[in-house]
Amino acid sequence: MDKTRLRARQVRRNPTEVEWLLWQRLRFWQVGGFKFRRQQPLGDYIADFVCFEGRLIVEIDGGQHADQKDYDKKRDAWLRDQGFIVLRFWNSDVLQNMDGVFQVIRKNLTSTPFLNSSPQGEGGGQNKNVFKTVVNP
Repeated sequence: MDKTRLRARQVRRNPTEVEWLLWQRLRFWQVGGFKFRRQQPLGDYIADFVCFEGRLIVEIDGGQHADQKDYDKKRDAWLRDQGFIVLRFWNSDVLQNMDGVFQVIRKNLTSTPFLNSSPQGEGGGQNKNVFKTVVNP
């Protein structure tokens, strides 16, 4: 098993509290019937949550992300090139305003035209925006 897949499996088995809370809202097709996977390997990266059908990735950022902006920028650019939209939320957004976070995710899934649901990103190139979403309580 390659290094990225092994790491994804480890992280999936030990989610942070915030990841676990959001997963309770995303799992079992609760967002407009869209299926999410958690800690999904994509190339050399691991997405916190991904919906292949909606070409949407949801990332939960803790304080360490303030120190790794260049890495996140490079990572997000690669994911956009694969046809994904990336939504980023701070841990505090999820903890203080879960309903607002959920609404932003739902809105992005239900208002975005999807051309292809393949994980290879073919045909989804029109979705090149990266959203740094801050949800105010």
